[in-house]
Amino acid sequence: MNNLLDKTALITGATSGIGKACAKALAKLGVDLVLTGRRESRLTTLKEKLEEKYDIEVKILCFDVSNQIEVEKALTNLLSEYEIDILINNAGLALGLEKLDEGNLSNWENMIDTNIKGLLYVSKIIMSQMREKNKGHIINLGSIAGIMNYPGGNVYSATKSAVHSISEAMNIDVVGTKIRVSNVAPGAVQTEFSNVRFKGDDDKADGVYDGFEPLCAKDIADLIVYILNAPEHVNIQHALIMPTAQRNPYILHKDK
Repeated sequence: MNNLLDKTALITGATSGIGKACAKALAKLGVDLVLTGRRESRLTTLKEKLEEKYDIEVKILCFDVSNQIEVEKALTNLLSEYEIDILINNAGLALGLEKLDEGNLSNWENMIDTNIKGLLYVSKIIMSQMREKNKGHIINLGSIAGIMNYPGGNVYSATKSAVHSISEAMNIDVVGTKIRVSNVAPGAVQTEFSNVRFKGDDDKADGVYDGFEPLCAKDIADLIVYILNAPEHVNIQHALIMPTAQRNPYILHKDK
């Protein structure tokens, strides 16, 4: 059953990885899309491919979720024309693996501004429209790191722990409405995540996934579609997903 046909989804961080995979999966189900990110050329290419392949409308918005002024301007204009049924707060990043006392302050600010404040800026505006319409579904991308810390994870893990707490708070705040909120927490997923964390060091990034089969972006998108497609009376509030080789950040079976 397809409960998503003709709905409109806004996806942040749609230029790559999980965000891009979600765009493809939802387009296949007839969902119109609003794709946001900072790399306009990638958004444009994705828009053209999806509109050519599927009978949907794709709008792109190029802004930085950590910039409150940009977010408010872009989304206020958007909501004057569009009704958003689904919000996927996917934009986020990890930077570095240093011990806390050796940490890079710029990296800290970037992670906090994007992973926490960016999610809040976007959610505040979209949730307000959803409340007026008394419907909608918000998906927040958390992480196993928000549940169990690992060496060098410190500030990144704290931001994802915040995402988990915010998701729980959102569910409380919308009680009595038909708005649903879900936190999706992946383990090891091979995307550009590690390339960003290690500032473009591809060898170091690839080494993270040596010896086992990690999740891919499509795996997470498939889970998100399942959650979104659940009947309206079903609210899957938290979902933890890891590759079979991984049971928590510390228990990971590698073949070599």
